Amino acid sequence: MSTRPRVSARISAISESATLAVDAKAKAMKAAGRPVIGFGAGEPDFPTPGYIVEAAVQAAREPRFHKYTPAGGLPELKQAIADKTRRDSGYAVEASQVLVTNGGKQAVYEAFATLLDPGDEVLVVAPYWTTYPEAIKLAGGVQVDVVTDESTGYLASVEQLEAARTERTKVLLFVSPCNPTGSVYSREQTEAIGRWAAEHGLWVVTDEIYEHLVYGGAEFTSIATAVPELGDRVVILNGVAKTYAMTGWRVGWLIGPSDVVKAATNLQSHATSNVANVSQMAALAAVSGDLSAVAEMRTAFDRRRQTMVRMLNEIPGVFCPEPKGAFYAYPSVKELIGKELRGRRPQSSGELAELILEEAEVAVVPGEAFGTPGYFRLSYALGDDDLVEGVSRMAKLLSEAH
Repeated sequence: MSTRPRVSARISAISESATLAVDAKAKAMKAAGRPVIGFGAGEPDFPTPGYIVEAAVQAAREPRFHKYTPAGGLPELKQAIADKTRRDSGYAVEASQVLVTNGGKQAVYEAFATLLDPGDEVLVVAPYWTTYPEAIKLAGGVQVDVVTDESTGYLASVEQLEAARTERTKVLLFVSPCNPTGSVYSREQTEAIGRWAAEHGLWVVTDEIYEHLVYGGAEFTSIATAVPELGDRVVILNGVAKTYAMTGWRVGWLIGPSDVVKAATNLQSHATSNVANVSQMAALAAVSGDLSAVAEMRTAFDRRRQTMVRMLNEIPGVFCPEPKGAFYAYPSVKELIGKELRGRRPQSSGELAELILEEAEVAVVPGEAFGTPGYFRLSYALGDDDLVEGVSRMAKLLSEAH
């Protein structure tokens, strides 16, 4: 009998999505009758706007959308994405520089798969979204963490990036607004980092999926627009999931130089072929329309953001910087690690998160999932009442720590 592993080492090395795992566990407990409140999934609690749904209904009735279409995306959607990019960030691209993908995650994977050879290094600011490390690893790349903390609002400096750069560094991953921290780089910070990357001939992969979710005095700045000297060494990742409450429709995109987009399109042609046409037509309605729907959501998110940060900072041992974008708070719980709570002494934020789920019936994602133990990520993309109830339960439980 063969003793060779049944699953390849490459795939065995992939970790389960921690955010989806927490969400799944919370939903399972809820299905079993427990009143769990979940802060795990990064998913707006709003329905997809009606005009987008209607566009999908109409598309489903058209026989031409029942067939294969170009692997890289419907031509009309690619043009609309190019137009939307110029409108929203001032970055001018041709439709031929757009690849429509099956959600933002496929765009992330295809960007790294197209750019990286084995051993190429990618600078990744931590805390980071859970999918980035797995995509880099699958592409044969080497992740180099640039660790930030609450003292700087989770923002990396040029000096930190330079200290991490080696002769093997090929790509800088730049994310603003950031998941999981909600941090947003100012225009000046973005320009400084972009000029540094251009000076050293690095590629920049920039994830802009939260571009419209910024609050207070913060502004979204596309590094591609802010630093023209990066030239054709920028790849932009984006999608409709967060802006238009379309997480389940699975439409994202990759924008880049023509040779990179052509290569990524070839990869996609063998991996998945075209994105579902009905979803593409829904996305066309989304990106072609105005931003009134996101404006309404942003108002609600801003209100919830302020409530959550205030309540978290009232909990002894918890410190939460004010997030400027996306819909996440990323509080430090380092002072609570090792303290006694309900007869236990959690030795990590992961163990503390488990205790909170069991004792308070509240689901949060521990910082281990994002490369920085000692923190939690809480999404405030859920109803106001659930948000207040959930944080109140946490506060009541954590107040017992000693």
